[in-house]
Amino acid sequence: MKILFIASEIAPFAKTGGLADVAGSLPRALVKKGLHVSLVMPRYRGVARDAEVVDRFDIQLGETSYQAEILKTVLPKTSIPVYLIARDEFFDRAGIYNENGVDYSDNLERFAFFSRAALELINRGLVEADLIHANDWQSALAPVYIRAASAQEPKLARLKSLFTIHNLAYQGSFPTDDFLKTGLDWSYFKLNGMEFYDRVNLMKGGILFSDYVSTVSPTYAEEIQTHEFGCGLDGVLRQRYDRLVGVLNGVDYSDWSPDSDTNLPVQYTIDTVETDKIECKRALLKAFNLPEGDLSKPLFGVVSRLASQKGLDLLAEAIPRLISRGARFAVLGTGEPELEEKYNTLDQIYRAECGVRLEYDNRLAHMVQAGCDLFLMPSRYEPCGLTQMYALRYGSLPIVRNTGGLADTIKDVNTFPDGNGFVFYDASSVALQEACIRALTLYQNQHVWWSIVKRAMKLDFSWEASAHEYIKLYMNVLSA
Repeated sequence: MKILFIASEIAPFAKTGGLADVAGSLPRALVKKGLHVSLVMPRYRGVARDAEVVDRFDIQLGETSYQAEILKTVLPKTSIPVYLIARDEFFDRAGIYNENGVDYSDNLERFAFFSRAALELINRGLVEADLIHANDWQSALAPVYIRAASAQEPKLARLKSLFTIHNLAYQGSFPTDDFLKTGLDWSYFKLNGMEFYDRVNLMKGGILFSDYVSTVSPTYAEEIQTHEFGCGLDGVLRQRYDRLVGVLNGVDYSDWSPDSDTNLPVQYTIDTVETDKIECKRALLKAFNLPEGDLSKPLFGVVSRLASQKGLDLLAEAIPRLISRGARFAVLGTGEPELEEKYNTLDQIYRAECGVRLEYDNRLAHMVQAGCDLFLMPSRYEPCGLTQMYALRYGSLPIVRNTGGLADTIKDVNTFPDGNGFVFYDASSVALQEACIRALTLYQNQHVWWSIVKRAMKLDFSWEASAHEYIKLYMNVLSA
């Protein structure tokens, strides 16, 4: 089976979110199971400057022709080919999708060019593929272009397509006049096509014109078919319920495991976690300018975008009361300006109990996972989430809201005999506080606490199981 994996970002080449992690990890697991996988992404500024040029060709979109330069490299530590679509006019920029919080005005043109050029790799014989696996709105046009393939493009016409939604909230919505830049016939801009409230909606196109649709957890696949989580496309998704599948993302334990993590002051295993994790806690307190004090006081960790979607406004409200109950906090992330200001204020008021770093630092992210006792993910919605799965491996019990992939990975210790964290349901500061207080109470019983920690560390959310599910899904796509 031969797959062309199309993604706008692939770790470690370029990353803004979880899509890059999936695109950098899932192909490795698929290749280990015998599949032939090629990857394609835009060539952004600074990406793989030593990659070799393998082809140049023109892409016609409407009345405009654009030259694409194709470079080839490999996914680090593998032989998996990665093709880079280069056009400096579109991709040699300071940002990937935006700058200073403002989206690039030509994003539809940029990613229409990328999607069409990615398929041209197959047309020109650079890549052999039985199906394409497109991801999120940036490559959502690829299944549409396959459906629109002409008789002169037999290699495209026979392709099957899978379209994966990583976050339905980001849909690629553009003014009607921009539809001309796709190069598609106006027959594709209609109610049962890419038209959505008199705008072009690329996500809708990917959903309707792909052979199958997947998303990143079973619960999220159910949620996005509801009005609450469907972001306006719930009706479209319900139309495709029989071709909609949720596959939980996996974790790359070669990067995220405390027994081999070089970012930590002390590496540890299940056998040494009770003694060695305390050294990671000491280092984390120092990194966040918190006094060491009593190391037995519970430390809550956060690594997140500071956004209301992530429930970080709920946590900001809860922190003062939880500090009065003996909790301390280490918060790492950037995001919405008003939330950054709130957390900066908390850092100033509670200097001995709440350390805040308004940045993203990979080494610190690893240190938070290892050094905290409890890891917070109070998301209003969370398609999958990876950091709660990292936390389990590091023996930091997660506190999560029951939504999306959080619901698929975390079981409440007060409800299930095999519980591995703390779960709350209402998207409110009060519900979050109650879950945290339950955690603080259980933390006092160290014998029970460490037994739960060790049980959590044994859980396996590696890409092995997810790859197996994707292979089954690919077989369904090919037989569709």
